[in-house]
Parts: sequence; structure tokens; C-alpha cells
Amino acid sequence: MTSTAPGEQSGEPQQPSTVAITAGRAASGTSLAPALFASTAWESAGLADANRRATSTRAGEFYSRYANPTVRSFEEAVAALEGAEDALAFASGMGAIATVVLALCSSGDHIVAQRQLYAGTLAFLQGPCQRFGIETTFVDAREPGAFAAAVRPGKTMMVLAETPSNPRLDLVDLDEIGSLRGPITVVDSTLATPIGQQPLAHGAHLSLHSATKGIAGHNDATLGVVAGERELTDAIWAYSVLHGATASPFDALNGLRGIRTLAVRTRQQAESALFLAEALSGHPAVAIVHHPGLASYPQYDLAKRQMRHTGTMLSIDLAGGREAAAHLLDTIRLARVATSLGGPETLICHPATSTHASYSPAEAEFTGVTPGLLRISVGLEDPQDLLRDLLAALPD
Repeated sequence: MTSTAPGEQSGEPQQPSTVAITAGRAASGTSLAPALFASTAWESAGLADANRRATSTRAGEFYSRYANPTVRSFEEAVAALEGAEDALAFASGMGAIATVVLALCSSGDHIVAQRQLYAGTLAFLQGPCQRFGIETTFVDAREPGAFAAAVRPGKTMMVLAETPSNPRLDLVDLDEIGSLRGPITVVDSTLATPIGQQPLAHGAHLSLHSATKGIAGHNDATLGVVAGERELTDAIWAYSVLHGATASPFDALNGLRGIRTLAVRTRQQAESALFLAEALSGHPAVAIVHHPGLASYPQYDLAKRQMRHTGTMLSIDLAGGREAAAHLLDTIRLARVATSLGGPETLICHPATSTHASYSPAEAEFTGVTPGLLRISVGLEDPQDLLRDLLAALPD
């Protein structure tokens, strides 16, 4: 019998929901559950064997900062979902961002990034990167051609995009990112997950995730991951063993478990998110609903073109500003007030005072992080129950 790679059956490509079940099993033998390799070190047969492992790329049984079989299984599963040659896991999403940037950029290099960024990423680019002599030009991701116009030939080492963006769900045209020549293109695809979109299929070099969120999906694993060509991920790996933001095998085990149900979870969450977005549109207490699946959304056509579903998130801007947001967060009962996303519970946060509290007033104004903005990560509760909970908590 001829074996086939994850994602293929008799030479035919498998659907993402099937890949989520079949991928990342090589290290587990016949066990249906992922095998946990908790060891930090492995015994070598002697000097020559120890030297071979120490000087090999991602030696599987040497030292867990270099590679770990459980973590490797998680990486292989993500790579299969992304349609990538390989992937590399980290201890967090910010571990992934920091390692990728510092592995590929040096003092004097230039980065083009969008203004609509997760606040932690923005702080990293404006803080440590600037201190290390890595310059960043920020552009409006919604403006066609903005990334290309900001690229400095021979100087720009990286273009960094985030789509959908956190927290207002602005989109970046992936075809535009993929068409850039010269810089390494990196797409933070956390909010979409590999089920929602595939940046590599549009020509991007690297697809990056905070796998803590939708990929792991149960609020019990802290992980980051980047996928792309093996030559590129190996180059990042060579720096990562020095940077040390190593993924825990325990978290990788939970990440693999999350991948098995990723397709079915995100399918229901996306349906519920669109239901809530449509139901809240036009409510007198809600000034704006931000969700790519709404026909009224400015980038609706782009969402339909590049996303398999329109996401598990929505943001609402309350007409009553911060006072109205505080009332809702104090009143809500079924949804929970927390700053993460992608898990089975519906979570609501106030970005201006939590996830994006480090924004300057000018940054908040430009990106639409207003005093009345609430970000909602839709869970697996019945959408009718969630709607009743939200409507009861909205100010009169």
C-alpha cells in the first residue's frame, strides 16, 4: 500500500477539515491521541552521535530547545493546514513575531507594516526594533497599493500584515501582499486561522499565528507558530534556538487536540458571529457593527474573495461611548469579560482599556479603537442565547 502525505488521498487534495484530522501524527505511532514527549534531553550513543545531533537542523532527539517530537507533530499539522513545506512553533504569538523579525532583520533594515496592528506587535516594532536600529514605516492597510508604495528597493527587508486586524477586523488584500517582490512578506493570520484563509496560497512567504487563540481553541495552551518554505523556517529556527521562545510540549499537545476540532468549531463560531452581527446592526444603542460578512461592510467583496468564512469575531461601537461599554460589561451574564479570543466561551473586551491600552490617542483615533468599541470573540453557545444576553446588557 502506498502512503500519502497529510492533505492527500490517492493523489487528490483533501479538504481542510480532513487535514485537521489526519495531519501531525507521525510521532504518535498507532496512538489516536498525540503522544506527549515531556523530556528535555535524549541520550546519545557516543561522541559522534552527540556531535551529529548538536549540529543538525531540528535534531528530533537531542534537546527540546532545538526540537521536540510532540512540538514537531504540532508544527507538521499546522504546515499541512497552511499548505506549507514546514512550520515552527513558539511559546506565544509574540514569541513568534519577535523571533521572526529578529531572525530576518538587522540594524539598518527597513520594515513596512500596517497601522491596524495588535498593540503588542506595534509596541515591539516601535520599541525594541527601533532601539536595535530597525526602522518601520506604517501604512493604512485599507488603502490599495499602500504597502508597495512604502517599500524601499534594496532596503526593505520585511512587509508585515495582519488580516483580519485586531480589533476592528480590517482586511488586507492578500493578493497585493503576495505580489510584492523583494521583501519577505509575513501575514499575521491569527483571527482567521488556517481554516479561514491561506495567505501562502496568495503568494505570501510566511503565515503567522498566535495559536493560543483559535488554533488551540480551549484557553489552555500558549503557543505561536509560523509556516512557510522550509529554507525560510529553518533560517528562523537557527535564530530561535538562541532567542529561546520555545514551545512547551504540553501546550503543543493541547494545540494538536485543538486542531482536530478546528474546522467544526470555527464553522459554528463563524455562523454565530454573522448571526449576531446581522442582529445587532441597526440597534439604536449600536453605532457600527464591524464584521466582514455583512453586506454593508466596506471590504465585503474582498472578504468573499480571500476568506473561506468571514470569521469568528465581531466588534461593535456603542453609541454611548465608554459609559455604555462599561454598562454592558458590568451587565453581561452569559458572555464573559476576558481579553483572549478563539475559545469555546464567548469573550468580550474593551480594547481601549485592555488589549490596546498602549495605543497613543492618535493611534487609537486612526485605527478606530474608540471609547465605545467592544471586541466580541464568539464561542460555541447557542447564538439565540448569546443574542438575548447582549440585548439585555445594551443600554436603553
